Amino acid sequence: MDVTEYTAFDAVGLAELIARRQVSPAEVEAAARAAARAVGPRLNAVVETWPADDRPRPGGAPLAGVPFLVKDLGVTMAGRRTELGSRLAAGNVAAEDSTLMARFRAAGLVTFGRTATPELAYSTTTEPVLYGPTRNPWDPTRSAGGSSGGAGAAVAAGIVPIAHATDAAGSIRVPAAYNGLFGMKPTRGRIPVGPAVDEIFNGLAVHGSVSRTVRDSAVLLDLVGGPEAGDPYVAPQPERPYAQEVRRDPGSLRIGVLAQAWGGRRTTAPVLDALSRTVRLLESLGHRVEQAEAELGVGWEQFVLANARQWTANLTVMVDELAAATGRPVDFSTLEAPILASYHYGRRVTGPELVTALAVRNQVSRSLARYFAAYDVLLTPTVPDLPVPLGTHGRGAEALDGLGWLRRILDHSPFTAAFNVAGTPAMSVPVTADPGTGLPVGMQFAAGYGREGLLFRLAGQLEQACPWSDRTPPVWAGERPGR
Repeated sequence: MDVTEYTAFDAVGLAELIARRQVSPAEVEAAARAAARAVGPRLNAVVETWPADDRPRPGGAPLAGVPFLVKDLGVTMAGRRTELGSRLAAGNVAAEDSTLMARFRAAGLVTFGRTATPELAYSTTTEPVLYGPTRNPWDPTRSAGGSSGGAGAAVAAGIVPIAHATDAAGSIRVPAAYNGLFGMKPTRGRIPVGPAVDEIFNGLAVHGSVSRTVRDSAVLLDLVGGPEAGDPYVAPQPERPYAQEVRRDPGSLRIGVLAQAWGGRRTTAPVLDALSRTVRLLESLGHRVEQAEAELGVGWEQFVLANARQWTANLTVMVDELAAATGRPVDFSTLEAPILASYHYGRRVTGPELVTALAVRNQVSRSLARYFAAYDVLLTPTVPDLPVPLGTHGRGAEALDGLGWLRRILDHSPFTAAFNVAGTPAMSVPVTADPGTGLPVGMQFAAGYGREGLLFRLAGQLEQACPWSDRTPPVWAGERPGR
């Protein structure tokens, strides 16, 4: 199997070929490694590869033999490095598999490397000092997004058909939008985060994936979702497997549209044009689309402040634990300027201030729940602009404190974080592209708590109406035919 043949299939397609013995797992893995070698130096999406896991994989596992990459954060693989994109954690080797890693193994996935993340996943662009910037395969001068930017670039470039990702404020959906992929942020409690922790950033962060096809994300969520012993809360069980939902008719949905973000950041003309095209497509499919009145329940500055307190208080604990484990100092030699500033900000957050931030979380959750009682889905742009040039986020960052850095992050992705706060599912769908630049434009669709099934039905319908998985980034131009 050569690279051209390999990248023509999604994960489910590759698993079917392997199951029918039309190709061997070794041949598929070799093609994945060839793709990584071909585009890796230009993208810097994969920070390390290793020999394929030699543990026996379950016979008949649904995704047996499919190449896979994990993010350099949030999931641990026994005997492999997990460095969190940070000099503070450089060289850290995990002692055991996390629960999610064990489920990836049980699914049959062949994990052969880890993808880049910004330092401690604390940005929506992937440009850490430790690894250097990850480049967008559609335009290498632009960001691949973050914090799952390495995963997004690797999947868009065809290195793997699906990759692990995490999301605390948009870190699945932003890279999906920037790289022309499908990305689902699941409901809080859908995928376990243990056993080392019971929740991440007070429930803001969840695990998930980015993929070229909707069915790949649905199948993987079926395989890794569900509680583990000791979880503090559990998302409601789906009515049927998500892989089945992708093929079901969503019916006529009532969809509200929010074109301008809550924080006042103006959506740019190319993205507004893409939103208008998406609305017309939805109407042609029989959906009722109208202007939304989705309220956060709090003012934007109050929302930003609450998130800053949650984020930085949790960050401070993480940094202190890493420093204790490595014996390294917490200073500019180990942390980038905005992360160090956020660490010091977090050390000043008081207990009452953190409790107040959690009360804001409740207000946002209740407000969005009222919206989803009246509407099936909320449609927004995933981000208000096309993929930004590398270096955009970092300009003047050394002058920002922890609140200022979080405000900058949310200014670049003002549509996404509310659904992390509320714990509800949201997905970025590559419905269209900007005709002027050819860059992908993601559209975000959010639904009520536990309603991934509804979103998968809608995503499957959109994928049939405007297929996107055969779009080929220019990183491959002149090297192989398009998928």
